[in-house]
Amino acid sequence: MTPAWLDRARRAVGPSLIDRVERDHDQSDQAFRRRRIVVAITLVAGAVLLGVSLSVRPGDGVFYLLTVLVAFTWVAGALLSGPLHLGRIPFRGRLRRPVVTPILTGLVLGAVFVAGSFVVRELPALRELVNSVLAHARYGAIVPIVAVTVLNGVAEEVFFRGALFAAIGRRHAVPVSTVIYAAATVATGNPMLVFAAVLLGVVLALQRRASGGILAPILTHVTWSTTMVFALPALIRQ
Repeated sequence: MTPAWLDRARRAVGPSLIDRVERDHDQSDQAFRRRRIVVAITLVAGAVLLGVSLSVRPGDGVFYLLTVLVAFTWVAGALLSGPLHLGRIPFRGRLRRPVVTPILTGLVLGAVFVAGSFVVRELPALRELVNSVLAHARYGAIVPIVAVTVLNGVAEEVFFRGALFAAIGRRHAVPVSTVIYAAATVATGNPMLVFAAVLLGVVLALQRRASGGILAPILTHVTWSTTMVFALPALIRQ
């Protein structure tokens, strides 16, 4: 017999992470091949630009230009690859756009990373890796930093959980999309970013598979990344 708490947990996360809504998102073979070609080109271009943007000296205005260019690359490639969908999840017997649950999921993920920061800040090697990422948040103006954070969070989901996820096909889309998402961050040269991409990517890919669309991953990613911008610089000492 399943324990009561496990059954309640299953009912709570099932609609957003486990159960799959019915949808008809089929494409012709020609459209599917075209999507794969566009996604492959976009993936290479975006990964290179991402690595270049994070190599810019903190506080340099070029950083904002490059991050906007990265976001534009992800979105443009996704839109050119084919149709995208927002998705729905069941709620009280009806299919609705996922809004509240993804935001709560982002806050939970943020809390997990904040808890992990208390360990990271005591380990000099890991602390230095995290500080290299947070430098832009520390030395840049908070409004443009938050703006580019939100913009890139949306753009990454439109591409990775939108176009890329659809280009993989129906089998193994969750693990394959997560591996590719993490591999794209390798261009930054920061293992902590790759580690974060794996953990975040699994949750976002499950949301994409469950809902059939990109709205849930977008809201979770933006909530999580905004939390990190405000919380981690104060928690991780330089």
